Parts: sequence; structure tokens; C-alpha cells
Amino acid sequence: MSVDTTAVDNENLSDEAKHELWGHPKGLYVCFATELWERFSFYGMKYLLLLYLTKYHLFSDGEGLDVLGAYAGLVYALPVIGGLLADRYLGMRKAVMFGGILLVLGHLLMAYEGHQAVEYIKGTVLNNDLALATGEVLKAGTVLTDTIKIRDTAALDVFYLAISLIVVGVGFLKPNISTIVGQLYSDEDPRRDSGFTIFYMGINLGSFVATLLCGWLGETYGWGYGFGAAGIGMLFGLFTFNWGQKFLYGLAEPTNPSLLKEKVFGLINREVFIYLCAILSLAVIWSIVQREPWVHYLQNSMLTITIIGLIVFSVIKGSREEMHRMIVLMILIVSTIIFWALFEQSAGSMTLYADRVLNRDLFGGEVKASMFGSLNAFFIILLAPFFAWLWIWLSKRNFEPSTPVKFGLGILQVGLGFGALVLGAATPDAAGKVAMIWLILAYLLHTTGELCLSPVGLSAVTKLSIKSVVGVSMGTWFLATALAETVATRIAKMAAIDSSGGSATATVAEQLASYTELYSFLMWLGIGAGVFMIVISPLLKKGMHGVH
Repeated sequence: MSVDTTAVDNENLSDEAKHELWGHPKGLYVCFATELWERFSFYGMKYLLLLYLTKYHLFSDGEGLDVLGAYAGLVYALPVIGGLLADRYLGMRKAVMFGGILLVLGHLLMAYEGHQAVEYIKGTVLNNDLALATGEVLKAGTVLTDTIKIRDTAALDVFYLAISLIVVGVGFLKPNISTIVGQLYSDEDPRRDSGFTIFYMGINLGSFVATLLCGWLGETYGWGYGFGAAGIGMLFGLFTFNWGQKFLYGLAEPTNPSLLKEKVFGLINREVFIYLCAILSLAVIWSIVQREPWVHYLQNSMLTITIIGLIVFSVIKGSREEMHRMIVLMILIVSTIIFWALFEQSAGSMTLYADRVLNRDLFGGEVKASMFGSLNAFFIILLAPFFAWLWIWLSKRNFEPSTPVKFGLGILQVGLGFGALVLGAATPDAAGKVAMIWLILAYLLHTTGELCLSPVGLSAVTKLSIKSVVGVSMGTWFLATALAETVATRIAKMAAIDSSGGSATATVAEQLASYTELYSFLMWLGIGAGVFMIVISPLLKKGMHGVH
């Protein structure tokens, strides 16, 4: 490891030990804290987003889900570009700093609510003149022939700008902060895996605390308080990373700094040009995030082209074994679309479910609907060490499931999670609502499914891909995740509920029936896809040619 020894006073320690804390490089804890606060800001707003749009700006379920899907889809797609720019030009430190600045601005802008939307029901007789967004004015005494919603369009424009800043900011920060952690260790360093474990614990701690705190603030005191708290968290993260740069020892700098100084079009240097293009892209993102079909079509096109391209490349350039491994990898990646489309109901239909048909009373108080999203992070913190031990224990006894079987188990469990909600719907309380234990059980099963699939999936990409295109293969993994986000919100629309003034017009029983119908479908989809993956796992394992 390359380290800086200029600030070392203790002559009795090795150069490496002087820059360590609790057995790991100090830079790990800088990345840990930065990622903790970044995830704090991200999850602090994620589970509030749909509730905010449907309750404050009076979006329909479908309209709100479209925004959520477009946003989440872009958030998971743009890191592919941010990672490439950092690798080729900026270096990871500059990319993280730039992304962090955009994230702070975006999250703080989210705190601006504007005026709450107002709905005038069909048949209403206007007492005063009413100005529409089109500029038309309806005179007092007019009987409305259609329901009209008056929204603060200026506030929504600010909202979409905030979303755009967050999307681009995550694109620069998310892939590169993880890469910095890897740079702190040599490939042979036995502490590498435990270092990443500590780092990922930061992700889940940030998610857990943020979903509870920001959700409670947003739903109790006002949406701006929840979003504002998320923005303050990101500001802490930016300060932490800026302060801790000295502990990265130059490992996150550009590989070729001279490229950044070269003039583009003879006008400005390349570094400024990259930042300028990123800022100008906000206008494009601002438009696209309001048009979910564009995002979905783009994701489908990119993923299809990439998958076909990688298979063709493996046929032309790879050996027979490499071709088979690449085909297996593409099958595994496609299967994750099903998993994540079901799993990501959490911020969509499951949040609305918690808000509308769940009995959230607890010890004389009420658990806010957005706070249930914290259960995933809580169960990961609780169960990840057990799963890490379990795979090792099974491996020593030659019982560890193959990667395809783990994928099948993951998809199977996410389906069973919806089975818990179906069971809960069969025994509602006197008010027709479901006990929260069933939603908790659903989150538990979804998390155990995630622990079977997600960690081994990233490892499978690096092992099964042809080495010369492993970066493209990893990008394909994230593109599949991005596509799953829009698929998830499209699926959630199957249980969309008509609303008026931010409240559902259907009875609790009717709403519960609608959600149960959706979750019954998702239960069988997950179980069926999971069993299918397990059934074909021997064939996939054979195609892996010894890669475990």
C-alpha cells in the first residue's frame, strides 16, 4: 500500500500502521462516514417521496408512482456514466466531491414545499374566481363539470430540479466512494472483505436512522422538515469527506491529470467541460424524470443492446467456456429484474399499503407509514453476519448452494414475503386493517432474500464475465436494477387507488382487497420464478465451468 509518512510522529510503528485505526486504513472510516450520510440523505427522502406527492401535491397513485419510478430508474442507471468519467478522467476524489455538492443542493431544495394543492370536486359551485394553470379564469358561480386540482407549479418545478440534482449527484458519488474503499487495500490484503463489511454497515446504519428520523419528521411536522433533515445529513457527509481527504493518500486521484488540463474545442479545460456538461444535463433529467415512459424505453433499449452485445462478444472473442459463463451471467442478471421489481415495492405500493390499510398503533402512539422502510436496513444489520457465517459453515461441509440456487432462493423468499401480506389480509381487525406484524414479516423475508441474491450477484459478475469487459458487465447489472425500478412502479399501478384531496375514496375493505389481489399475483410470480431458477440451476452450474 502506498502511504504518506510526513505526518507520522511515532517512530516505533510501521508506516502502514501509523495510518491505521482499529486495524484498518483511516481512509476506510472517512468513506464509511461519507457513505453513511449519503445513504442517510437518499433513504431519508425515498420513503417520503410518494406520500409527499400523493398527499401534498395531490398526485394520483399512478402519477406519483411514475415520478418515483423515473427517479429511481435514473438513480441506478447514471452511476455507470459517473464511474466511467471517474476512471477515465476525474479520479474518484473529484467525482465524489462534485457529486456530494450536487446532492447537498438537491436535498436542500427538496425542503421547499410551496403551497399545498387544492382539489375542487366535480359539481362544486365556485364561491370565488378560480385561475387555472393554463391561464383560464373560471368565474364565481361556475358549476364545475370536472374535478380540478390546483397545484403550485413553481414549487413542482423546484422539486423536479431537486430530483435532477440528486440523480446526477448520485451518479458521480455512488460508484466512486465504493471504489475508493477497494483502493485502500491491496488485492492480497486479508482485511479487504472485512473492510467492505464495515463500509456496507455504514450504508445500512444511514438507511435505518434516516428512514426513521426523516420519515417521522416529514409526516409529523411537515414534509420540508423530513427532506431538510436529509439535506443536512448530506452536508455532514460532504464536510466529512472534504476533511478526510488527507487519509486517502492520493489513491483516489486522476490516473492522468494532464488529460483534465487539455482544452476542449480550444476553449475550456476538460475538467471544467465535464462539470459544465453535468450541470447542463440537469435540464435533460428535469424533463425526463417527468416522463416515465422515456426512462423505461431507454432502459429497455440499453439493457437489450448490452446483453446481446456481451453475448456476441463472448461468441467472437471468448473461448467456449467463457461464452457459456457469459450466457449464464446474462440469465442471472435478467432474473434480478424479477427480484428487484418485487423487492422495490417497498417505497411504492408497500408504503401506500402501510399508510392506508395497516393498523399502525403501537403503545398508544402511531408508527408513520414511511418508517417501515427502515426494517430492511435493520434486518440486514441483524442478519448479514449470520448469512456470512452460514455460507462458510455450509461450504466447509460441501453443502453451500451454488450461485444460481442462491438466486432462486432469493426470488422465492421475496415472493413468500408477499404471501405474508396475503395471510394478514385474511384476518383484519374490527376496523378492517391488517396487523403490522405481517408487514414486518414481509420485510424480513424480503431481506433474507436480498442477502441470498445481492452480495453473491456482484461477486458473480466479476467471476463469470470475460475480464476485458467486466466493467461493461457490471454496468449491465446496474442497468437491470434500474429497469426493475420502473417495472416495480408499473406493477404497483395494478393496485392504484382513486383519491380525493389526498385521501383514498375507496373504503378500507376495498383498498385492502385491491392490494391483496396485487400481492397474491406477486407471491405466485416470486415463488414460480424462484422455483424455476432452482430447477434450471444444474444446467446453469454446468455452464459456469467450475466457477462457484
